[in-house]
Amino acid sequence: MIISVPIAIEIPEENTIVNQESNHERKEELDAGALFVLQSKGSWVHCGYHLTTSIVAPALLSLPYAFKFLGWAGGIICLILGAMVTFYSYNLLSLVLEHHAQLGRRHLRFRDMAHDILGPRWGRYIVGPVQFAVCYGAVVGACLIGGQCIKAIYLLFNPNGTMKLYEFIIIFGGLMLILAQMPSFHSLRHINLISLLLCLGYSAAATVGSVYIGHKSKGPEKDYSLVGNSEDRLFGVFNAIAIIATTFGNGIIPEIQATLAPPVKGKMFKGLSVCYSVVSMTFFSVAVSGYWAFGNQAEGQILSNFVVNGNPFLPKWFIFMTNAFVILQISVVGVIYLQPTNEVLEGVLADPKSGQFSLRNVIPRVISRSLSVAIATIISAMLPFFGDINGVIGAFGFLPLDFVLPVILFNLTFKPSKRTFIFWLNLSIAVVFSILGVIGSVAAVRQIILDAKSYKLFANV
Repeated sequence: MIISVPIAIEIPEENTIVNQESNHERKEELDAGALFVLQSKGSWVHCGYHLTTSIVAPALLSLPYAFKFLGWAGGIICLILGAMVTFYSYNLLSLVLEHHAQLGRRHLRFRDMAHDILGPRWGRYIVGPVQFAVCYGAVVGACLIGGQCIKAIYLLFNPNGTMKLYEFIIIFGGLMLILAQMPSFHSLRHINLISLLLCLGYSAAATVGSVYIGHKSKGPEKDYSLVGNSEDRLFGVFNAIAIIATTFGNGIIPEIQATLAPPVKGKMFKGLSVCYSVVSMTFFSVAVSGYWAFGNQAEGQILSNFVVNGNPFLPKWFIFMTNAFVILQISVVGVIYLQPTNEVLEGVLADPKSGQFSLRNVIPRVISRSLSVAIATIISAMLPFFGDINGVIGAFGFLPLDFVLPVILFNLTFKPSKRTFIFWLNLSIAVVFSILGVIGSVAAVRQIILDAKSYKLFANV
């Protein structure tokens, strides 16, 4: 269904009553998902909070691991390119949304954009399902990371403890269950401000911890050589590129822009500027300090290097604090990526003619969201190797949604001349990242095959 909402424009005084009636009719056309979950009430500051939470997440703690396969030069170049291309593509996507809003067709969802610009089948059968898979995969991944961090704290103070990983994942699922009941995307704005502060906190802690360990020579001997044979190195490079692309991934730019109160022109650029200010402070500091301290011994999540064989290299209170920040922020990240699922379920189960907080709508909302979180928790508990699966989802999902589609949608909407630089720049980005997406998917599937022998349901990893 294409979503159209009224756009704030200057109108003659004598037409005010007619236009108000038209706006009221358009509002009634919205389904419950758009009306209740994607409320357009926010400012550009709130947009910045949403963007930061969705991009600056604990996945950034994997950046030193990506550097392990790329080396210093390759790692820094890929990180800079990732920041530049995503900032550029997200702004292009915002301009396309603004353009259609000015034409009276404000798109509140990614699939609405695809439906209107690429055709109905693209929205319904490709973009919509891919976005749903990416976002719900992020929710499952959040449950897994949250459970692993709670377990890390548990083992820090009780090294011989017998509790299993799935038990900690269930505990984390309880926290997610509470946060998931927030009624709309806009209602998360203050929580997302706290999330922004938390990501600054654990990024600073990871940086300080890495520098301390590296300076005191408590960690492994620094070795920045690329390990493995030529085949392992080649696939390692593409796997690292997929990790960096996924770290910068968002997948919900239209839904975040939908939270802005009209008129939306220029607000998304300000929000992205806030977000990428935080990106520049966190991504680069964690990646460089972590790789400098641990070299090719960097773990998949840099906090794992702070404790080796039960022996912490840092004070326990410091490791506890860092993991606590991660737990709190990843719970908010999970709720952010649950919003597309909430919107779909609300659109099916809620009644737009009843009040948002009427009993008719509250009961199905609580039940559906609780089930969504419960299913994600069960999947992450059953499949603690979901990180490998998420690698495939990221390559198939984040790369097309965040790198390829924005430039294609821009070229189709504004139709720049083939003689212009922007046309060929956009085309080059689409081609290069489509190829990287395919190769990254192959590399991720290969990693699943290599790790398959260690897979076990409810494994305590």
